[in-house]
This record gives sequence, C-alpha cells and structure tokens, in this order.
Amino acid sequence: MLNEIHKQLDALYPEMVEIRRFLHQYPELSFHETKTAQYIADFYEKLGIPYQTNVGGNGVIATLKGGKPGKTVALRADFDALPIQDEKDVPYKSKVDGVMHACGHDGHTATLLMLAKTMMSFQEDLPGTIVFLHQHAEEYAPGGAKPIIESGAIDHVDAVFGTHLWATTPFGVLQTTKDVFMAGTDRFTITIHGQGGHGAYPHETKDAIVIGSQLITQLQQIVSRRLDPLETAVLTIGVFEAGTTFNVIADKAKIVGTVRFLNTAVQEQVIEEMEKVIKGVCVSSDASYSFDYVKGYPPLVNHAEEAELVLKAGEKIEEIHTAEEVLPVMGGEDFAYYTMKKPGAYFFTGAQKEGNEFPHHHPKFDIEERALPVAAKTLIQAYFDYQK
Repeated sequence: MLNEIHKQLDALYPEMVEIRRFLHQYPELSFHETKTAQYIADFYEKLGIPYQTNVGGNGVIATLKGGKPGKTVALRADFDALPIQDEKDVPYKSKVDGVMHACGHDGHTATLLMLAKTMMSFQEDLPGTIVFLHQHAEEYAPGGAKPIIESGAIDHVDAVFGTHLWATTPFGVLQTTKDVFMAGTDRFTITIHGQGGHGAYPHETKDAIVIGSQLITQLQQIVSRRLDPLETAVLTIGVFEAGTTFNVIADKAKIVGTVRFLNTAVQEQVIEEMEKVIKGVCVSSDASYSFDYVKGYPPLVNHAEEAELVLKAGEKIEEIHTAEEVLPVMGGEDFAYYTMKKPGAYFFTGAQKEGNEFPHHHPKFDIEERALPVAAKTLIQAYFDYQK
C-alpha cells in the first residue's frame, strides 16, 4: 500500500506546489492566521474529513479514522509567517507588505493537506487513526502548541511526529536526534536608567550608552567564563537602543536579546548570572535598571524509539539517500511541548534550493519544493511503522 501512497503523492506534486505558492503569497503573522486557518478548514470540508477549528486559538485539527484497528498518531504542520519583507524575485512572492513565509510553514501546510487528500483513498485499509494537526503561532512564544495541548485536543493521541523543511540541509537528506534536537529559547529586555545631559559635560551625567556597552561586554562572558565548557548556551544581544542626537548624553538605554540552552539547569544558571552582572554594572555606575526575562519554548527532546523509527522510515524513501543523526541545533521549536506530553519525534527534511541557499528567516528565503512529497512520504511511513 505504501508504494501506491507514494505514487499518489508524486501525482499530486503539482497541486502541492500550487497550494504552497498560494499560501506563500498570502502569509499571516502568528496569532493572526484567520484566513489561513479558514483555507485549511475549507480544504478538509471539501475532502469530507471531519475537522475542528479554533483549537487552542487558530489551530485546525482533522481526523481520519482508518478501517482497521490501530493506534492514533498526530502529524503536525505549522502555518504562521514572519514580520519580514519578501525580497525574492519570483512569481509567488508575498503580496502582504512586511510579512513573509520565511521559514517554510507554507510548505509544511501543503505537505500535510496533500497527505490527507492521498490517505482518503486508502481509508478502508488504514490501520488506526491519523490526526492532521495544523498548528498556528509557532514563531512567537507562547506559541500555538501549548494551548492546543491544554485544550485536550491530543489527549487521545498515542504519538506525535513532525518535520521541518530545512533549507540549509541538502535535498535527499533526513536529520534528527534520539535526544535533545533543538534548543530552549528565551528572550529578555534590560532597561538602564541613567542621567542624561550635555555632551560637553559628561561628568555631570550617568551615561546610559557607556553603561550599556559595559553591560553587553560583560554579559558575553557568562557563556565563555561562567558556564561549564562542556555545556551549551548562547546569549545574543539583538537590540541596543539609546540616544537621540550627537551632542546629548542618553539617560536611558534598552537592550533586548535571546538566550538559548539545551537543558534547564543551564537556563537557570544563565538567568542567575545575568542578574548578578546587570546589578553589578549598574550599581557601580550609580544607575538603576529593570530586567524582564521571559521564558519561551523548552528544549525539543525527541523520544529515542520514535526517532529511531523516523531514521528507519527515511531509509525506505527512494528520494532520501542519507538518514542521519546530527548534533542539536540552537534554533527553537514549540513542537517541544508535544514530546513533553506524548511519545514522538521531530526531524528535518532537506530542502536546500540550488542557487538560493539563504537561511531561515532571511528576506530571500526559499525552499526546494521537491522536498514536499518527500516530507509527506516520511511522515506516513513513520505512521505505518508506528502501528507495528
């Protein structure tokens, strides 16, 4: 039956590309994906597959019950976009100013929709139940996975699998791990309150720019000098805002950044060290401050048995020539919440496009569309193998 499923997915490839390119032209930001959610719901309405809308927010879940007994497995695809201006010169360029599918979620959605359409033809012979889990708001914490889980929508599910079309991995390569796969992702905002004044009289001020500069330098020493070298963490400053003009000393500075980690003990240590450094620098400069630290997604930890199943599934897909275990990546994913709740695994499907090798979240990001049916084949192979 799987050979026939693969043939049908290949036959549906043009429609898969058409859906992906349509969604690419009409992206919606996290928590605002109402039209995309409606598009997904309309698709299942036409297929005649039962579905729920507004799951945990804008989530859409469709359920295909097979004609034979078996386990219930959720296959997840996200569908939100990013606040990025699309700079690609392609016919399917985003038509929404300042919003772009710069991470491949349009491809994830097209993959799962076409897999659902395909599996309708095999429903009578299907063991178990497929839950097509279309998730909103992956890109921005608190994300869509957590409220979907809290809604009870996957309480009955035995396992969850998901894939990311990965634009920096060559086509034909599948990657995963049997443990921690992706990092925990937090964000923070530090506001320094100094005392402004005339640029000619610095001794009468508390220069927020100088204080902020010292702080940024010392924050970088947390990872390099305060953590065990065998542990992994990233502390990145993405925003440093201060000042209004060339001859005025700033009274306030804003620093915004992210912390990435692979285990929560390191997360707590980084937070503790940050508090010490911020307090030390500001007190020594006679300045006050505020420190707002927001915990985001936890690390994504695959279950070993399910990850091994994915690797074996990849070996059975004709287009995949390499199914490999890799080191964790420091990007984050709220799929982490699913594997905290249920057995499951997440994997990368190589989708590097020749001549367009820009990374995720880049204004010229694009994917190799031939990877879409490969992702679908791997997901359904994992589904069938899990039934055994």
